[in-house]
Amino acid sequence: MSPSDHTLLAGRVQLLDVTEGILEELLDVALADAAPDDVTPPLGETDGWNPERIGWFRDYHRAAAAGLDGPAAQKTWTISCDGQVAGSIRLKRPGTAPPEGGPLETGLWLGRSFRGRGIGREALTLVGEMAARAGASILQAETTAGNLAAQALLRSAGAKLAGGGVAGDGGASTVTARINLR
Repeated sequence: MSPSDHTLLAGRVQLLDVTEGILEELLDVALADAAPDDVTPPLGETDGWNPERIGWFRDYHRAAAAGLDGPAAQKTWTISCDGQVAGSIRLKRPGTAPPEGGPLETGLWLGRSFRGRGIGREALTLVGEMAARAGASILQAETTAGNLAAQALLRSAGAKLAGGGVAGDGGASTVTARINLR
């Protein structure tokens, strides 16, 4: 079962399907208000936003349009707050097929000007509802040990965190968050 494709609403935050028009608005927010490393993997020969990263961004969201049961095994939504595009959130099946009721993965990014206003928390609540409707018992996310804001957001959504810093890793080690949905 895949989450249905429609607009989801919680308070002032909506999750919108990524259509071609919305994709360009989302890209505009990423380019103007987010660090490339927050949104894409490192690509290309130059730092920052480059043609390879922009191409990857478009391809990634287009592939995810088919949903959890599509070839990419994931769904992305645009996070909108009070009618403004603020960032993106996703649901993804793990690399190996989980048992029925197994975990689904999530991840999100917000433009800098939208951070610290509760938008990420509302978006996580909505995507958690979608994960539960898709049969997941757990919503999980990963971040780095140095990303204290993401860890605080995940804790505020009820996540239990595991993993973390290793001396001298510069905060780059992985922290895994798990939110029980049942």
